[in-house]
Amino acid sequence: MTSRLRRLPLRSRLALLTAVAVAVAVAVAAFACWFLTRQELTSALDQKLRDSASPDRVQRLVGLPCSTKPQTDDHLGPGAAWVQFVDQDGRRCVIGPKAVNVTAQDIAVAEGRLQQVTRDGTTTSGQAVRVYTQQMRVRADGREGVLTVSVSRPLDEVTGPLNTLALVMLLVTGGGVVGAGAAGLWIARTGLKPVDRLTDAVEHVARTEDLAVRIPAEGDDEIARLSRSFNSMTAALASSRERQQQLIADAGHELRTPLTSLRTNIELLARSEETGRPLPPDDRKALLASVKAQMTELAALIGDLQELARPDVLPGTGPPQLVAVHEVAETALKRARLRGADLTIDASLSPWYARGEPAALERALVNLLDNAVKFSPSGGVIEVVLKDGDFTVRDHGPGIPADELPHVFERFWRSPSARALPGSGLGLSIVARTVQQSGGQVGLRPAPGGGTVAWIRLPGAPMEPPEPPEPPVPPERPERPERPEPPVLG
Repeated sequence: MTSRLRRLPLRSRLALLTAVAVAVAVAVAAFACWFLTRQELTSALDQKLRDSASPDRVQRLVGLPCSTKPQTDDHLGPGAAWVQFVDQDGRRCVIGPKAVNVTAQDIAVAEGRLQQVTRDGTTTSGQAVRVYTQQMRVRADGREGVLTVSVSRPLDEVTGPLNTLALVMLLVTGGGVVGAGAAGLWIARTGLKPVDRLTDAVEHVARTEDLAVRIPAEGDDEIARLSRSFNSMTAALASSRERQQQLIADAGHELRTPLTSLRTNIELLARSEETGRPLPPDDRKALLASVKAQMTELAALIGDLQELARPDVLPGTGPPQLVAVHEVAETALKRARLRGADLTIDASLSPWYARGEPAALERALVNLLDNAVKFSPSGGVIEVVLKDGDFTVRDHGPGIPADELPHVFERFWRSPSARALPGSGLGLSIVARTVQQSGGQVGLRPAPGGGTVAWIRLPGAPMEPPEPPEPPVPPERPERPERPEPPVLG
């Protein structure tokens, strides 16, 4: 049943569940109403029987003729309760047109074991009746005695209205279920319209890959939250696709220049070999040096692209490593001094520990230092300071205009004054990405007196946190000495 229900569309399931819920509620209410009505009608009938068995009325009936069988003459009058007297042997004396079967409860009242009893019974003709039996004192022929009188009325006075009520309740329940099913279908259709729009949007995106689709989100309910989440997802995907396309376009543009130059130089070398007219030694040496430089630039550009193409490390995907930033900075300084042999690099590094990826942090620091080496004049000084988590590199180069500072961390962006210098325009982008993954900040600002200050701020501490103590090893329990076996008595 559950598997069949799951196969139905969501609208049908909602309509069916609504109809079932309403049917159960109406059925419970109808049964409670029927039961209470039955109780009230039965109580009213019992009260009529007790009124019919009042001492005054019974006293008036004592003088009427009675027999063991129903009488053809109705001495009680139309609509009156049927009366009969019962003795301890179970015999009856009937006054009226109906005789009621005597039961053990009636005999118990006649014997004095019960004061009174109200029960359901039948007449000798099989008609269902409600019977009230009571023992009372009466006077007849100047003498006073005790009689057991049994008064009855037909149960049709109760079952008739109950049957009518049951039929009305059945019709109301059926109409309620049908109405609830229709209302549930309408509510499901109306309530699921946003889901239909979302489904259509998802199918449209899957079919056309159009990420510009947006769903109107109104209100603060779950459907509106789902719509806003879908809009945020498509916007993020669209932004990611734009960045990817921009990266591909920029990479193609940057790769075109060294590849074109490399192809031209190689074709020139090949043509000289094919024609048998070798190039002069100086020109050949310069051409090979240019090919080597272009290959180096192409390899660096491909390495930078691979670095940027790596997926970002999401928070919580793995425990970051504890990195000694001052030691990483020392390694980066050694590489920078090799690349800027004619420069003076003054460094002041204070201990600092941060969490991140050691290789990525080292590359970020190397890129900052390479940038300072590239733009520093020959014989210039570069000042490097690491203090309280702030790593600063100050050069004395031409500096960066204020209008270019917002663009320095964009991919493939290069200052017009730096177009002639080697580089791909990806170094500072890699720095920004690495620092942000480590939870830090990075920036550039003009230095007083000329030059540029590049700074990185990493959260951490000046001391390495102590390792957590190992849990104590519980002491070994001493072995119990073996008890000597008792001697065997022969």
